[in-house]
Amino acid sequence: MTTITDPPKESFRLSQLIYDTRYRSLTFQAIAAMVLALSIWYLGNNLIQNLRAAGLNISFDFLRDTANYDISQRLIEYDSQSSHSRAAIVGVLNTLLVAFLACITATIFGVIAGVLRLSNNWLVRKLMAFYVEIFRNIPVLIWIIIIFTIMTAVLPGPRAFRGDEPEASMVLDAFAFTNRGIYTPGPVWGPGSMVVVATFIASIFGIVAYRKYATNLLYATGRLLPTFWPSVGLFFLPTILMYFIMGKPIGLDIPELTGFNFSGGIKIGGPLIALWFALSIYTGAFIAENVRAGIQAVSKGQTEAAGALGLRPGRVMNLVVLPQALRVIIPPLISNYLNITKNSSLAIAVGYADITATLGGITLNQTGRAIECVLLLMLFYLTISLLISAFMNVYNSSIKLKER
Repeated sequence: MTTITDPPKESFRLSQLIYDTRYRSLTFQAIAAMVLALSIWYLGNNLIQNLRAAGLNISFDFLRDTANYDISQRLIEYDSQSSHSRAAIVGVLNTLLVAFLACITATIFGVIAGVLRLSNNWLVRKLMAFYVEIFRNIPVLIWIIIIFTIMTAVLPGPRAFRGDEPEASMVLDAFAFTNRGIYTPGPVWGPGSMVVVATFIASIFGIVAYRKYATNLLYATGRLLPTFWPSVGLFFLPTILMYFIMGKPIGLDIPELTGFNFSGGIKIGGPLIALWFALSIYTGAFIAENVRAGIQAVSKGQTEAAGALGLRPGRVMNLVVLPQALRVIIPPLISNYLNITKNSSLAIAVGYADITATLGGITLNQTGRAIECVLLLMLFYLTISLLISAFMNVYNSSIKLKER
């Protein structure tokens, strides 16, 4: 009688790490990791030894010293007697502010220009092509300087608003456009104002939830619910009602000309406007091409089928084309957002106090701590870039095709 048994298992041999394809890739990866770790250790140890030989040491104690310089555009309280760490925080917030604003407006410009690039109107199509080719082929630094120069040369100074017959006047008696920046009314928060703000935020979530419900209902049953006027009502009515119920807790601080400048309200400085607008129109040109490519990646049969069902061109774009085009648009859009964040470091060209100008500029020159300042700058930009990538990758995963 013949007995069938399993062949004896082969014992592991060291030679398998090289010749066996099951282990070879792991071996090479382990070797590469060891070489990289040794290289980093060697470079770091060499740096420390050279610093010791030169009588230097890495220390971040300078962040507690007095900064001794002013920052005009800031989101938190700060004066020249604040510490370098406080100045760095102001720079971080200024960088995040301009990056956030530029990402929003660049997306708006890019989507509009990308859609109009495919318009049936020859003039509109060529104008959008002109916008894309002009703005994306000239360095963003040049656009920053051009916009800042135009603002300072064309807009009047604050003294032009003085006198019985002033050369310039405020728009709606509330907005002043000057060569130093734009002065707008600012909110004055009273008791109960947070309830109004919370109501407004809840209204935004309500709009998003309603529009998502309307879209899902349309896809599931074909029933079309109105979205524009309900969204407008949700945006304004709950907040206005709560504003009056709480006794008008939020007021306005109108800018006023006192002495040689305006006081009160909110000042949006010229450097911030120039940097914001330049980054928006420059990056918007790249986003426009991404949007155009994404739309053209959608089969033309999708548009024809939607039109055959009686959908208007606007709804075809919003409900059929763009949701599918997003799968092509989002990956390169992540790179555009990262470029906006990193290109904001060009703010130093027009005197905007971002993190590069504060920590990597004035603080570095005053303290001489070049290594520490550069390390902190690298850590900041690396962290922000990774967070943007992670957030956008999560969104990209949420809109990708789902297998059933």
